[in-house]
Amino acid sequence: MADTERARRKVREGRVVSDRMDKTVVVAVERRVAHPRYHRVATRTAKYKAHDEENACHIGDRVRIMETRPLSGQKCWRIIEILDRAQ
Repeated sequence: MADTERARRKVREGRVVSDRMDKTVVVAVERRVAHPRYHRVATRTAKYKAHDEENACHIGDRVRIMETRPLSGQKCWRIIEILDRAQ
């Protein structure tokens, strides 16, 4: 049962935009959406607070995050892996 539950968790990729908190980073996830009538493509950005246990992420890193149980009032995502390091 745990495997099917874990398979349904949402996974997103984004960039770290803030790392000033302890064990928490803010990840901005961009998605491209077509307007329903005019078909112009727009970029939508959502920010998620994600748990970073080792404080390994820094601003500009590209990371993959996964949905998890609520860890605080606003934090319900965690870092799975760091895909790219910032220059």
